[in-house]
Amino acid sequence: MDLSTHTMHDLFDQLGLASDEAAVQQFITRHRPVPEATALPDAAFWTPAQAQFLREQWQRDADWAEVVDQLNIALRA
Repeated sequence: MDLSTHTMHDLFDQLGLASDEAAVQQFITRHRPVPEATALPDAAFWTPAQAQFLREQWQRDADWAEVVDQLNIALRA
C-alpha cells in the first residue's frame, strides 16, 4: 500500500497534464469556477479517463483523495 503524500503537481502528472507551478495555476484559473452542483469528475473539461480516475480516488478514499479534494476546492474558489 502506497502511503506517500501526493502533491498537486503529482496529481497533474497522474492526469497527464502539465504539472509545473505555472501550468497548474493556469489550469485552475482557466477552469474555475466549477459550479457547486457539479461534482468535480463531472466537469466538462476532463477526459473520460481523467474523470474516472478522480471519481475512483474519491469513492475509494484512496491516497490521492486529499489532493483531489484540494483541487476541488481550488476550482470552486
